[in-house]
Amino acid sequence: MSLDTLLLFILASTALAITPGPTMLLALSNGISGGMRAAAWGIAGASLGSSIVIATVALGLGSLLAASEWLFNAIRVAGVLYLVWLGVKLWRTPPADVGAALADSSARPLRGRLALLRSLAVALSNPKSLLFFAAFLPQFVDIAHPQGPQYLMLGAVFVAIDTLIMLAYATAGTQAVRWLSQRSLRALNRGCAAGMWLLAATLAIWRRPGA
Repeated sequence: MSLDTLLLFILASTALAITPGPTMLLALSNGISGGMRAAAWGIAGASLGSSIVIATVALGLGSLLAASEWLFNAIRVAGVLYLVWLGVKLWRTPPADVGAALADSSARPLRGRLALLRSLAVALSNPKSLLFFAAFLPQFVDIAHPQGPQYLMLGAVFVAIDTLIMLAYATAGTQAVRWLSQRSLRALNRGCAAGMWLLAATLAIWRRPGA
């Protein structure tokens, strides 16, 4: 692909990644409740999920999801239920104790593997992201050349950008622990929970294009 095409893709991907979504809200919440260690595990899970979704699109399975109403609705319902459940868990998660957090990061309540599994599940249970990538990525692929290496490059670039922005969200969460009161931290964490519920409601009423 040309350099101009790649630069346009980078700009579009950055604008997309900055927009708060479930994985970004999780990165922020993980930074508040679990510190950078848990946030890093969560970011790894989200990045793995995005890589799987992009690979699915490259293999042409995104078209299958778009064509199958039953499969689309099954994944959509699962995604809605999971986001609602995750919002409840975030709402109930206490903010990190500042003194304990600074003294021993391993004492933070949110465990790394749980953060990874949560973010991975969020990334894989949203059919909108699969359909989006199925419509978004091919616009930057030159069909006159082998498509596999192009999808690999585009996927790597998107995941790298997404990872950097999630790190920024997570860092904001860890800094909030240092500067905000326990009441403010609880409000911020519950704001992430409310964001999950809003995204769940959006997904619940969303329909396939052309449905």
